[in-house]
Amino acid sequence: MALKYWWLVPLGLALLATVVVVLWRRPRAAQELIPVAHADRLTALPLYKNALARHRTWLVTALAALAVLAVSLIVAAARPVSESTSIPEQRNRDIMLCLDVSGSMLDTDEAIVSVFADLVGNFKGERIGMTIFDSSAVTVFPLTDDYDFVAEELTVAKKALSADATTFEYLAGTYEAAGSSLIGDGLASCVNGFPATTDTKRSRSIIFATDNMLSGKPLFTLAQSATLAKTANTRVYALNPNDYGSIPSFVSAAQGLQDTARATDGAYYPLESEAAVASIVNKVQATEAALLKGAPRLTIVDHPEFALGAALLALLVFGAASWRLRR
Repeated sequence: MALKYWWLVPLGLALLATVVVVLWRRPRAAQELIPVAHADRLTALPLYKNALARHRTWLVTALAALAVLAVSLIVAAARPVSESTSIPEQRNRDIMLCLDVSGSMLDTDEAIVSVFADLVGNFKGERIGMTIFDSSAVTVFPLTDDYDFVAEELTVAKKALSADATTFEYLAGTYEAAGSSLIGDGLASCVNGFPATTDTKRSRSIIFATDNMLSGKPLFTLAQSATLAKTANTRVYALNPNDYGSIPSFVSAAQGLQDTARATDGAYYPLESEAAVASIVNKVQATEAALLKGAPRLTIVDHPEFALGAALLALLVFGAASWRLRR
């Protein structure tokens, strides 16, 4: 326990002592005395002696309570606190949610965001970020371990991408370039969403949700983006909402996503796979699991309860004593 503004204590006590001395030494106005015969008989009475003793007792009590009140308020003003230094631990895993919001994905994006929410609910301490893309990419929120904030953002995303959505403001900035569903550029943007650092102690994972239906000429092919992810030690876990049937375009798109996941030591899942969430969580958590030491944090906790409690008690006692002295 320490006093943050300790200098207020000697200053307050000095001022209190000055006030007491000034009041004590202040000249008293002369009072006209009225002689009373045989006063000694009155003061010798037991009732008088008892009344005088009670009066003195309450007077001393009032003065003591007033002193305690003053000292308690001085201590409270000096702010009693306790200080402790802690070194927070953070998990060394970063996860980027990467969502294709092109026209071909509008019917499935709401379901994908629900899967994202299930995934986030299984993590604890990892940093989570989210990027959406069509012909260009937009960071919805950067990497953060504020899980309440992440949950709120995913709720907003789910509502904005639902079939009942009446506005496309959420997609602003995702169609700034020519073309649509530029898959390779989207993945490259998600890879670049991680901090530009050579720190190899943190594992990086991208949950990449797309149907891989390219419509335009991207700057990066999907294979080039996979190489970029591999170079950055980033695993890609692909979620494909169109993994069904034998339509050649769907089969080719699924194969491209499988190759991307395999090239980055990640994994590929159909969106409808019941095992997708649990499998992705297990694979991500199987990466480096050591805890990283954060910067030391100084925690200051106020403890005004003792000083203010003593002041309140002293005030009550002073009030009771004053009331008794007036009787």
